[in-house]
Amino acid sequence: MKTLVNPYRDGGCFFCGSANLQGLRLTFQETETEPNELVCRWVPSPVYKGFGTVLHGGIQSGLFDEIMGWTTLHLTREVAVTASLDVKFVRPLHVDQQIEVRCRIESRNGARVNLAAEIKNSKGEICTTATGTYVIMTRERFKRAVGEE
Repeated sequence: MKTLVNPYRDGGCFFCGSANLQGLRLTFQETETEPNELVCRWVPSPVYKGFGTVLHGGIQSGLFDEIMGWTTLHLTREVAVTASLDVKFVRPLHVDQQIEVRCRIESRNGARVNLAAEIKNSKGEICTTATGTYVIMTRERFKRAVGEE
């Protein structure tokens, strides 16, 4: 697998920004098998827990949103925004272990990119799954939408 270069220059993103001192500083790799997938491995500390030692569902949902955005950008070479995200919590996912997030494009219909992803625990068990739809847009419209103008 090859590690991807972060295309977001300011480094401020909470999930992937290297300059965000409070952020997760995630990195992503691309698989070399078909279908192409993006993979992220991370060890969540207890600061990200909800009840007990379970990784907070909001953090899990954010991991899906992040990897789906990266997957869309990297595999289509076009910018996009989240249209929908549907998360299913299959079994508890605990902090203090290496987790793996994987994402792939399932289909594309015009500007709509449909993705599927899962999070596995350190035993390789699928704990959480998600599907999402991202909408491709021009770079100019994207910059307006995210407040870069």
